[in-house]
Amino acid sequence: MTASFLEVAVEAARRAGALLLEHRGAALTVSTKSSPINLVTDIDRGAEALVVDTIHGHFPGHSILAEEGGALERSHTHRWIVDPLDGTTNFVHGLPLFAVSVALEVDGRAVVGVVFDPNLGECFTAERGRGARVNGVPLRVSSTATLGESLLATGFPYDVRAAADNNLAEHAALTRRSRIVRELGSAALSLASVAAGRLDGFWELVLGPWDVAAGALLVEEAGGRVTSLEGGPVDPATPAVVASNGTIHDEIIRTLKEVRAQ
Repeated sequence: MTASFLEVAVEAARRAGALLLEHRGAALTVSTKSSPINLVTDIDRGAEALVVDTIHGHFPGHSILAEEGGALERSHTHRWIVDPLDGTTNFVHGLPLFAVSVALEVDGRAVVGVVFDPNLGECFTAERGRGARVNGVPLRVSSTATLGESLLATGFPYDVRAAADNNLAEHAALTRRSRIVRELGSAALSLASVAAGRLDGFWELVLGPWDVAAGALLVEEAGGRVTSLEGGPVDPATPAVVASNGTIHDEIIRTLKEVRAQ
């Protein structure tokens, strides 16, 4: 019997997560990519290989876009988007806030998304039109009614030390207008937390497709809203996103527009 797309995504994410747990706190080979704070380890690459091998073991003709390995083009219709370790800096420092993210696009649209948190053993799953779950329990975004009552999260670009568009002004403005803003160091976990109703909203200016593909589907299938910073469709190639429970979404967008117009 052929495994379903969701079953394969879960299998791949859990295999990679087990490797991450096995090496958490161990001596690592760490190098940098685009900046001194954009880290990659040998474990990132090992986890990615497990995900890719699992997917191609079931669907050898599918394409894959992975954070470390780049694009492997085999299909014009089915493409998997993989982040084997979202939260590498946390992982390197021994902070247990990291995840594996696996999504499948069919004809350019995400239809399956899995975010696996190996530290808590939580597997967030979503299928287009079938809802979102964590360990089989249905998810629903929060009912928080106003921005002032909300718990938000964000992240900063890897070139935050030098870039003018660095999210610092946006962070300050939304901190003043919300209950508080957290920075988890993992977009995938932040989006999963919005889907679970633990966070009311999340925004980030610079992300990769592997950071967003699975988590955005989780939020949408849990009843939330995901847009660009301006409130329009997200660019899947270079996503800048706002995700929320929907109720506070326009307030977040309005605040971002005010800050970014200055």
